[in-house]
Amino acid sequence: MGGLQIVGLDDFWSVCYSPAHCPLGAGPSICLVHNPDAVDDPGLPQADWTLSGHTHGGQCKFRGVDPPMLPVKNKQYAAGGVDLGSGTRRYVNRRLGYLWRIRFGVRPEITLFTLR
Repeated sequence: MGGLQIVGLDDFWSVCYSPAHCPLGAGPSICLVHNPDAVDDPGLPQADWTLSGHTHGGQCKFRGVDPPMLPVKNKQYAAGGVDLGSGTRRYVNRRLGYLWRIRFGVRPEITLFTLR
């Protein structure tokens, strides 16, 4: 049977994070995981797309300086899309929310993907 497979995981830093319980078969797939640091986990299901949030884009961004409030280990995962190779892509959404009530230079977003 064909079709799109979607798996969802808890926060990478949570005790409930359990990629072993989310296997993917062949075919198109999307993995939803709260923290983008999970893409560095070799146990993460190899999906065509991995979608995350968590960072709020860093909330504050000044030209030429890394965001000071970026709650991830891998600072490349602030926001946006990256081709991870082998047909796998990652996208980190800046979201509408916030960790602290401040935003500067990082517009909140609602991302729309068209699946074909």
